[in-house]
Parts: sequence; C-alpha cells; structure tokens
Amino acid sequence: MTKQEIKEKEAKLLEITGAFCAQKLDDEYFYLCEKLIKKMGRKRDVPFQRGKLEIWAAAIVHAIGSINFLFDKSFKPYITSDQISEYFETKNSTVSNKAREIRDMFNLSYYSPEFSTQKMNGSNPFNNMVMVDGFIVPLSTLPDNLQQQVREARAIGRDIEFSTR
Repeated sequence: MTKQEIKEKEAKLLEITGAFCAQKLDDEYFYLCEKLIKKMGRKRDVPFQRGKLEIWAAAIVHAIGSINFLFDKSFKPYITSDQISEYFETKNSTVSNKAREIRDMFNLSYYSPEFSTQKMNGSNPFNNMVMVDGFIVPLSTLPDNLQQQVREARAIGRDIEFSTR
C-alpha cells in the first residue's frame, strides 16, 4: 500500500471518528482519537491498511474510551460499547478484540498520559508520587525545589526520578 493510500485511509478514519465524537462525545475525545490515528499511521506496518475502516474507527474510540472510563456511568461523557458498535454498524466482540489489539500495540492503560483526558490526568494518583532510590515516595516529602523540578518535567511530558547516592 502506498503512502498516499495510507493517508487517504487515515483521513477517512479521522472523518468517521470526528463525526462520532461530534455527535456522541466531545472535542477532547476527538483530539485523542486523532492523535492515536496519526500515531497508527506512522507505524512501519500500518494496522488499518487491512480491514474495514468502520471496525478500526469503532476500535479506536473503544480503546481511548476504555482507558478513560467512558463506559462508566459516573463519568461524563458516558456511552456503552454497544452504542459504539451500533453507531458504526459493527459487532461488539470484533470491536472489543480490535481495541485490545490497539491498547496492546501502544501499551495503553489507565492513566496513560499521552491518551488520557484532562480529567483523568488531573486525577491520576501517581501525580503525587515520585521515585527516589527505586522507591515510590510522596512528592510532598521532597524539598520544594525538587518538587518544582518534577512538576516542570511532567508539564512537558517527561518523568523524573532521584538518587541520593
């Protein structure tokens, strides 16, 4: 498959997921889906070059949603996996399997900073922890200047750990 064909499929995926997010979710979910689609498009073996785009689109939304508690009624926005499959006219089991494949491919899990919503990133329990000599300790136990270093590093998407040796 040529790069041009991959870009066309990528654009179609963006269009499909964009329409879904506009109708059922929000701009933040669209941004995260767009980010994931573009990351998939940069892989050596582009995953969505084979298979139905509707299945890939549903799986992308499902993968992002599952790590951000989209299927939990106590969170907003909320939607069921069945509603995603129904919208894209796909089988729920196929979408779930493909979403798991995506999560495994990119090592996505709860509180994955790159693909979490702002609310999830803000409520991440690990935000108040830091590694010191291989041990996880509360950030508040460090001197103020070291706490500031950790916050600055995390603000640009990096993490930091300390050694007293």
